[in-house]
Amino acid sequence: MKIGFVVNKIQTEEAGYTTTRLAAAAVNRGHEVWLMGAGDFAYDGDENIRAWARSVPKARYKTTETFWADYQGPNAKIERITVDNLDVLMLRNDPSADANSHSWRQWEGVNFGRLAMRHGVVVVNDPNGLAKAMNKTYFQLFPKNLRPRTLITRDRKAIKQFASEQGGKIVLKPLQGSGGQSVFLVKSAESGNLNQIIDAVSRDGYVIAQEYLPAAAEGDIRLFLMNGHPLRYKGKYAAFRRVRSGDDMRSNIHAGGKLQQAEINDVHLKMAKIVRPKLVQDGMFLVGLDIVGDKLMEINVFSPGGLGSAQKFEKVNFNNAVIDALEHKVEYMSFYQRNFDNVDMATL
Repeated sequence: MKIGFVVNKIQTEEAGYTTTRLAAAAVNRGHEVWLMGAGDFAYDGDENIRAWARSVPKARYKTTETFWADYQGPNAKIERITVDNLDVLMLRNDPSADANSHSWRQWEGVNFGRLAMRHGVVVVNDPNGLAKAMNKTYFQLFPKNLRPRTLITRDRKAIKQFASEQGGKIVLKPLQGSGGQSVFLVKSAESGNLNQIIDAVSRDGYVIAQEYLPAAAEGDIRLFLMNGHPLRYKGKYAAFRRVRSGDDMRSNIHAGGKLQQAEINDVHLKMAKIVRPKLVQDGMFLVGLDIVGDKLMEINVFSPGGLGSAQKFEKVNFNNAVIDALEHKVEYMSFYQRNFDNVDMATL
């Protein structure tokens, strides 16, 4: 199998990232693996998609650290590959990470992924599905009973009114963002610095105002879904719990959150069942659900991270399950001479 992974920029990746772990697992299985940044593509005059990409010199690696050292080191293979000749292109770039500094790069994984599909490359998650999910309004397309009460606006008065209706305690965050950036807990609608908070969050666009869920004090659970189902391997669910640190309301690891083992129960599984039809319809192969109590806080479809964290607690290498699934898709495509709708193949 020839597989390419698209990231924001190769130089900013790390050994512990989920993408790196997936790439290492694929190499250790004997597959040809290439990594490329979202800015490394080209549509050439012969109508082929090409990209500057990196691969590693060895066939097997004991750790992701040594694997990544080779990727970043002088022995890495750097070539201009023909993307159309790949079997799988996995889009793992996070558009929100480029929103401010490299806004031109946000859409390029989706755009070039769409072009690669025309020759039967299996592109996951499906680019057209990802285009629908370019910001957090996508979340509002899922059933209402799964979501906290939400207002999306730039109207300061409307936000204050919403805060009053929720008893004064709400969460404010930008419509496009990740990693807990610019997320604020407002404890009172009459808070003296509420205007400043709204100004800070709305600086780059719309504001999401959400009801505060008391269960957030216990952190959240990241549960992975693959092909529309909870990712389960050797009897273990790919999941972990994130708990806030100190007085910080955010449980994101980049914001100082701590990791714990998660216990997946019937409530979580029912939530996964409810979101499945929409995710399958949109061709979302690998997804991370962020769950607080009995509500979803977010559905991460671009670059859900933390498979290594789930492995740490469950003692199971979930990367192998993902590579297994991709191998099956490539086999299915060979049966049909690459002539199969990508959106269907993405979750088959």
